[in-house]
Amino acid sequence: MFNNPIFIREALTSPRQLKHYLIRSGYVAAVFILIFTAGQTILGTQQIQTTTIGEFARLGNLIFQMIAFLQLLLVLFFTLLFSAGSIAQEKDRGTLILLLMTELKDRELVSGKTQSSLLIVYVLLASSIPVCVFLHLLGGIELTQILWMELLCLITVFATGSWAALVAFWREKTFQTLAISVLGMVVFLGIVEVIVNLLPADFSLRPWIAGLNPFRSLYEILNPLSLNTGLNPITVSAWPSLISLFVLGVALKAFTVLRLRVWNPSRSVYKATPKAEKETVVVKEKSRVIWSNPVIWREIMTKAYGRKVFVIKLAYFLLAGFTLWSAVTSEAVAEGVLYLGVIPPQGLAFAGIAWLSLVLANTQAVTSITTEKDSKTLELLLVTDISAKEFVLGKLGGIFYNSKELILVPVLILCYLVSQGAFSTEGFLCALIGFLALMIFAIVLGLHMGLTYDNSRSAIGASLGTMFFLFVGIGIFMILLVQARSSFALQLQSFLVFIVVGSAALHSALTHRNPSRALAISAWMLPFLTFYAITSFLLGGTLGVLVTILFAYGLPVLSMYIPAVSEFDVALGKTTFDKG
Repeated sequence: MFNNPIFIREALTSPRQLKHYLIRSGYVAAVFILIFTAGQTILGTQQIQTTTIGEFARLGNLIFQMIAFLQLLLVLFFTLLFSAGSIAQEKDRGTLILLLMTELKDRELVSGKTQSSLLIVYVLLASSIPVCVFLHLLGGIELTQILWMELLCLITVFATGSWAALVAFWREKTFQTLAISVLGMVVFLGIVEVIVNLLPADFSLRPWIAGLNPFRSLYEILNPLSLNTGLNPITVSAWPSLISLFVLGVALKAFTVLRLRVWNPSRSVYKATPKAEKETVVVKEKSRVIWSNPVIWREIMTKAYGRKVFVIKLAYFLLAGFTLWSAVTSEAVAEGVLYLGVIPPQGLAFAGIAWLSLVLANTQAVTSITTEKDSKTLELLLVTDISAKEFVLGKLGGIFYNSKELILVPVLILCYLVSQGAFSTEGFLCALIGFLALMIFAIVLGLHMGLTYDNSRSAIGASLGTMFFLFVGIGIFMILLVQARSSFALQLQSFLVFIVVGSAALHSALTHRNPSRALAISAWMLPFLTFYAITSFLLGGTLGVLVTILFAYGLPVLSMYIPAVSEFDVALGKTTFDKG
């Protein structure tokens, strides 16, 4: 890897950019802010002199568990995003063909593109080690736990990057690449869990199969006492998981190398040349009737997002059905378990499916613009008489139409759950309206990021990263608030730094190129209002939570939509050159 010319180029040029240092230092700063927030929430205003060693150890153990889980989730998400996005961008711009024409071997091309796109992920993993060692000073964790956690994250990056590279070299469209990568990973983890639960406990291969799920291995690392009930010395190890994931990554990468020149260049390249050579007679064909808005006609009536989108939708249906079935038939339902004190297992399943729908819809929205930019078709649209309003409304209409399954499935699940008595009528209506509001926000956000950022990878990263960190922040809020379980006014001081930093990051992402007072106000208000909604929800609120969500996410939607249809973003696009 270290003598690969593609990786060497990335390793030499990336540190020259300011954002490389900002991302690295920002990640460490975010972890320290999380430590401070957790300490304020758990210990409160308690004096250090009166805090016992046991309380410090409990704090250190809780923070380390949160950081470990979030870091594994982060590396999974951003490994898929960076690896698949980097290769998909090469395809959209037609530069992958140039790489195939060089003297690079197939394994050098695959390894170089994969590992160079993941360089920043490796840097973030390395920068997290001193922070975790600092937590060791509080007690409650061992250095071996830190070591195994970092190694598990490292091997997970390798395996996940290999999977994302396989999909990216295989599929043509950016949306298909990202959607198949995410859905494939979730389906794979679900299949692993099903197989592990079906195998007997004394089966020899069970630990190796279970090791393919990094979250299961991470749980064993973080909770060694619960898995070692005998009198033998307590040991922490993750060898089965490391070996299984490494073998999986090698197998995926080897298959990608073997199929690289079969998949690339695409068949459209081979078909274009002979057709041009043999075509001697022009045959007139019946033309299709185009609607008054050609943009929405193209989005709906043509295969703008690829030829096999139905495969993605089928996988989504199967995953949603399996998730709902697992939740409804679980023992937690019979026992009346409530996660975080308020969420039933069926509600947690709905939340997971809804989150996946929001991410896929956001992906489709942002890639609908970035693909136009990379293929140089946006410039053709901008010189026509299509107005900005027609373009934006056409794109939005096409995205909503192609995302109809992503909207209907969670709605049908909600209807089923309310018919089974899992939700009240009021809770059903609030959840339904809130989900639809978040879906509109996700789609408009993707469109806004696609129009705002010149570089496609930056646009995709900013859009999906905003969605990821919004929901991760919500999860952190809920976990820490359960530790204290008090009102908004009592907990605001503890979370103030966390909220302010999140607001600043959201403001930077939304107003990257188009400064706007409305967007600035929306960005600074959204985390505060979200925190208030979460606090009210955990205390049993319904209608107040819905009104807060509608205002918190409706204002950014209007702030992004109005400039887009008033020829502000699109007009700038006519004079903006892609800097990627």
